[in-house]
Amino acid sequence: MIYLKIKRLMDIILSLLGLIILSPIFLILIIAIKIDSKGPVLFKQKRVGIHKRHFNILKFRTMRIDTPKDTPTHLLENPEQWITKVGKFLRKTSLDELPQIWNIFVGEMSIIGPRPALWNQYDLIEERDKYGANDIPPGLTGWAQINGRDELPIEVKAELDGEYVDRMGLMMDVKCFFGTIVSVLKSDGVVEGGTGVKQETEKSIGQ
Repeated sequence: MIYLKIKRLMDIILSLLGLIILSPIFLILIIAIKIDSKGPVLFKQKRVGIHKRHFNILKFRTMRIDTPKDTPTHLLENPEQWITKVGKFLRKTSLDELPQIWNIFVGEMSIIGPRPALWNQYDLIEERDKYGANDIPPGLTGWAQINGRDELPIEVKAELDGEYVDRMGLMMDVKCFFGTIVSVLKSDGVVEGGTGVKQETEKSIGQ
């Protein structure tokens, strides 16, 4: 697909600019994380990339170093207890995702695409197979992220990822990009331990 080649070129240019322009913010956040808690600044986690190949996603560390590994936040008992003070701010503002600009630059991710699943999120990976969403580069943000994010049940999230695959193009990516800015500013869909919360809330309302 020609657009994927164009998309990759845009990813290289924009991620390089992002690394340069945002370097002062990177420095401030690094200092804040080191002051707030013990442990490394960056957090690496095995995720599923294009064609289900694994890679290490980069994030600013937002949780204590004794947090159970390879466990999605929504599966932790009382996830708030594991998140650091600076981590709460980083997660609310999505600034913890900034190091993924490097993942984009080296070709492991794209700016726009389905959010990369954890290697052991077999249910989400299987659902995405139905829509071809595992056959394009995962993204820093995507169509599902501006349509519910943490609140979405897995089936709906995978369906939205498939919708992105079907509609992928410059206009769709622009829509996702600016939609993400609005969502971040409003903190839409950010729920600690929240995968499927929207569905559960709707059920509760109906009872």
